[in-house]
Amino acid sequence: MPFHSGFVSILGRPNAGKSTLLNALVGEKLAIISPKPQTTRNRIRGIIHVPAKRGSPGGQVILVDTPGVHKPDSSLGRKMMVEVRQALEGCDLILVMVDVTQTSGPGAEFVLDMARRSGAPIFLLLNKIDRIEKGKLLPIIDQWRKLHDFREIIPISALKRNGLDVVLDRVLEALPQGPKYFPEDQITDQPVRFMAAEIIREQVLRDTQEELPYSTTVVVDEFEEGERLTRIAATIYCEREGQKGILVGKGGQMLKKIGTAARLEIEKMLDTKIFLELFVKVRPLWRDSREFVDQLDWRRQLEKLVPPGKP
Repeated sequence: MPFHSGFVSILGRPNAGKSTLLNALVGEKLAIISPKPQTTRNRIRGIIHVPAKRGSPGGQVILVDTPGVHKPDSSLGRKMMVEVRQALEGCDLILVMVDVTQTSGPGAEFVLDMARRSGAPIFLLLNKIDRIEKGKLLPIIDQWRKLHDFREIIPISALKRNGLDVVLDRVLEALPQGPKYFPEDQITDQPVRFMAAEIIREQVLRDTQEELPYSTTVVVDEFEEGERLTRIAATIYCEREGQKGILVGKGGQMLKKIGTAARLEIEKMLDTKIFLELFVKVRPLWRDSREFVDQLDWRRQLEKLVPPGKP
């Protein structure tokens, strides 16, 4: 049998479980998770290396996690939707992910229309089936089947990892013959600087009030790797002085809590000791600044770090 490989984009509304699926299938935490909508702001690639077995040469699945599809109301929101559209360009397969605990409506149909326009085959993944009664699943399947002739409809629970073996098997079968796009020891194309910034942002999402996560972002200013210690300096940006007060906390306790939790997670990821220094700065209306939002793209950040003419 030939080697199969290709790019598979995960598409869905906010909080459909896309990042949970990516992490579960890759087997590593590549995307941050939170119950708050619009946690994912960039497209993230996770690489699955399917081993050869029983005469099959195996395959390689490049999953592309995307921000939740929503109606943008800021430069940040528009940039997130650009990330979604770019993830659909040239992909070999689309996984439309639906939260079965939520009623379908115009938002879900808009997601499906985006997938249709790409021209790629579409799988429908009905997620969070562990949260509904079994008798409700068949009517949901029938409802979606009337909207599109999906290549596959697969009920799953990404959190409980139910049905994920079926997903991976069917995805590999649907992919074309192709090469190994990435070496076998690589599971993502994200630089560790970006992943460190996302881990810090994840702690902000977990520890702060409801309105704050949407108004914050994190930029790694310094990343210095040593033999025994990696030094990281990062800035948490917010939009108002009151938000800065929440992030810093009384006597600096909130910032210390965020920093300690983030440091432990980064140490686990890099398997080395970390010295993490956090700052909080106010940048009014940063979400509406196209220039600032563009600077948050880790691909842009890499261009600045690598001198011209260098690989």
